[in-house]
Amino acid sequence: MLKEYFKKIGARRFWVMLIGNVILALGVAVFKFSGLGNDPFNGMAMGLADRTGIIYGNFVVMINIVLLIIEFIFGRSLIGIGTLVNAGLQGYIATFFYNMMVNLWGAPAAFWQRVIIVCIGVIVASLGLSMYQTADVGIAPWDSISIIMSKRWPRIPYFWHRMSNDALAALVCFLSGGIVGLGTLICAFGLGPVAHFFSEKFSKKLVGAKRGSGQ
Repeated sequence: MLKEYFKKIGARRFWVMLIGNVILALGVAVFKFSGLGNDPFNGMAMGLADRTGIIYGNFVVMINIVLLIIEFIFGRSLIGIGTLVNAGLQGYIATFFYNMMVNLWGAPAAFWQRVIIVCIGVIVASLGLSMYQTADVGIAPWDSISIIMSKRWPRIPYFWHRMSNDALAALVCFLSGGIVGLGTLICAFGLGPVAHFFSEKFSKKLVGAKRGSGQ
C-alpha cells in the first residue's frame, strides 16, 4: 500500500515537497533570527515553548499531533506524506538553521538589519511554501484547519477563516510572551502573494504537472 502511494505521487513531487519544507523551515529560522516576529503559528509555538520550558521542536510536534487528529477526523483527504514531514520535522530543522545563524553571525543589533533579514525571510519562506504546496502531497495540520472550516461553513470565505485562526495564534503568541511584530504582519499578509508568484513562475514548472495546489 505504501509502495503504491509513493508510486502514485511520484519521486519528483516527493522531493519538491521535501526540499520545500526544508526551505520553509529555513524561512522560519530567518524570521526568528530577525527578532521581529514570525508567522502566527510558529510564533505561538515559540512563545508557548519558551513559557513552558519545552524545546520548540518538541512543542511543535505536540501541537501538530492535536491538529493532525482534527485533520484526520474532518479532512482525511488532506493528509499525505507532506503533512507528516511538515508536522514532524519542520520545527527541528528550523531550530538547526536558527542555531547555525546565531553561532555564525550573532543576533542582529540594528533595526535596519532586522528589516533586511525579514525581507530575506519573506523570499525564503514563500519559496519553500510554494514548493511544498505545489507538490500537493499533503497539507500541514495548521493549514488544514482553515480549509476544513471553509468546507464546513462555506458561507464564510476561506480568507476570513484563515485570518481568524492566524489572529488567534498571534494573540496566544503575544499573551505567552512571544514576539508579535513586523515579521508577524508580513507573514500574515505577504507570504501568500509572494508564494503564489513563485508557484506560477517556478514551482509548477518544477513539479511538471497541472494538479491544483490550493495556491
